[in-house]
Amino acid sequence: MAAAGYFDDDSMLRRVQRERAVALSGPRALLMQAAHPLAVVGLLSHSSALDEPYDRLARTAQVMSTIGFGSRADADAITRHVRAMHRRVSGRIAAPVGRWPAGTPYRADDPELLLWGLFTLVDSGLVVYQKYVRSLSRDEQAAYWDDYKVVGRLFGMRKRDLPPTPDDLDEYRERMLEGDDLLVTDWARARARQIVLEPPVPWVARPLLETVNFITVALLPDRIREQYGFAPLPPAFVRRALVAGGAEYVKRGVIPLLPEKLRFVPNARAA
Repeated sequence: MAAAGYFDDDSMLRRVQRERAVALSGPRALLMQAAHPLAVVGLLSHSSALDEPYDRLARTAQVMSTIGFGSRADADAITRHVRAMHRRVSGRIAAPVGRWPAGTPYRADDPELLLWGLFTLVDSGLVVYQKYVRSLSRDEQAAYWDDYKVVGRLFGMRKRDLPPTPDDLDEYRERMLEGDDLLVTDWARARARQIVLEPPVPWVARPLLETVNFITVALLPDRIREQYGFAPLPPAFVRRALVAGGAEYVKRGVIPLLPEKLRFVPNARAA
């Protein structure tokens, strides 16, 4: 019998993360993370996150899979390792970036930066799941956020660092997307092409990846997509309409008919 984990099959985190379609949320979340200039200067540029984006996505997926579907002992071990890495990363930015002047201190375990990273995972998961699998009620969204607050605590965040309710999370989203904290830097913009337009896949897989890339760009918040300077053609409203039409077909005509071995990720089936 498998050891108990932090979540069970009734939890919203498992229900969402077990869907293979939710893998589409990974590139979107990483591009959103890189839109925070202090995170870029202080965190992402310390690692291979944007130089080897698919390795970063694979590591993030492994961590989240262990937390969501593994035992408590395994989840504790992997998040303890992540917290230890975060504690080793700190410094001061060398040049002004966005609203932060040169010399601004940063550290990887800063609750504000951790919250932005956690939010991008939550927001991207909700956007993709509701686009391609099914809509979620407000209560289900609240339960999903409650599950992610457990994840936040595992990464070292305190209760007061996490917006209490989905309404508070909505306020945080609005503040971040409409405020002056986010700014896509030239460094992040240059790496974005590698993340979204130049995936390391064999040529036979390019058509599928190009479709995924098209979806990633379409699902980004408007302000972030514009700052990255992705191609203006087709126009954003056309891109969104094409993605919405394809998503509706997948939601109604594909996902319900798929067997579990194709629809769900392996760790979900094993759990």
